[in-house]
Amino acid sequence: MAKMMMLQQSQPSLSLLTSSLSDFNGAKLHSQVQYKRKVQQPKGALYVSASSEKKILIMGGTRFIGIFLSRLLVKEGHQVTLFTRGKSPIAKQLPGESDQDFADFSSKILHLKGDRKDYDFVKSSLSAEGFDVVYDINGREAEEVEPILDALPKLEQYIYCSSAGVYLKSDVLPHCEVDAVDPKSRHKGKLETESLLQSKGVNWTSIRPVYIYGPLNYNPVEEWFFHRLKAGRPIPVPNSGIQISQLGHVKDLATAFLAVLGNEKASREIFNISGEKYVTFDGLARACAKAGGFPEPEIVHYNPKEFDFGKKKAFPFRDQHFFASVEKAKHVLGWKPEFDLVEGLTDSYNLDFGRGTFRKEADFTTDDMILSKKLVLQ
Repeated sequence: MAKMMMLQQSQPSLSLLTSSLSDFNGAKLHSQVQYKRKVQQPKGALYVSASSEKKILIMGGTRFIGIFLSRLLVKEGHQVTLFTRGKSPIAKQLPGESDQDFADFSSKILHLKGDRKDYDFVKSSLSAEGFDVVYDINGREAEEVEPILDALPKLEQYIYCSSAGVYLKSDVLPHCEVDAVDPKSRHKGKLETESLLQSKGVNWTSIRPVYIYGPLNYNPVEEWFFHRLKAGRPIPVPNSGIQISQLGHVKDLATAFLAVLGNEKASREIFNISGEKYVTFDGLARACAKAGGFPEPEIVHYNPKEFDFGKKKAFPFRDQHFFASVEKAKHVLGWKPEFDLVEGLTDSYNLDFGRGTFRKEADFTTDDMILSKKLVLQ
């Protein structure tokens, strides 16, 4: 039987930091409803749109994207339930978040414990609860989504976290939402999920992020660079280093997820979400150094074909040009990323790595192979 839990204010926090960071970037959260007149707000402040209270289910929600998204939804007055296996704490105190703000959030968030691959349980528990909106943050396969749709025939909107990795590799960039997709990509499950949503006739919206970075990131994106900068090591970059990529801040991604909620313009639509500008691999190394207050980094270029790294990943990005247009989201949703790259990396460094909270141990094995062999491309 489904187990629904309300977290109490007495729940111990994961971090007892005294500084106040009620929103995402040090500015107080604004709970007033804004209508036609826009009010200029500090970078990272919460913009709350006019909408009725919804009963919302987030599939996942205890890591990275979901942590920031759930706070936005709760602040807007929605009833938010996280569906997880219960292996991680349901509410995590953000770096710099006051104890009071964390207690207020954790007292409102709900939890439905279960395994989303236990399809009978998903159907019975979701049918019993009933939800207006589902945010699917951790769905990877279409078969994981169908039981949710079956359980909620009156669902108002299904908002899916897909990936820009579904696009077919192309010489013509940036990727746009109408571009060809690759049915053989490692994200084919997400592509099949989008197809399922289209075929079911439900009101759906799909978000395709590129590379996501920011505080609490469990993927070694910016952390990979910060590890090497903090250790005073050279940064090995494959080939020429002028490969162009794109990163989007997790807080900007969260506001995009909020912008599609109940938005008729987002109905049955796909949106690329990331930063507005693109960056080379070498440029990213320099941006990370600037964000963390490090000196100009030593960048070592190498030819990956000259090495056998085994199963180890020598560099955290795909070795190609890879970036997408966010113009559709800007024009249709009125969404705009607030963080430029250096600002976002500074936010990530200060709230995570500057406090010594690296999530993964540094592994310089592949670096040492590259540096010792000294196969450097000029």
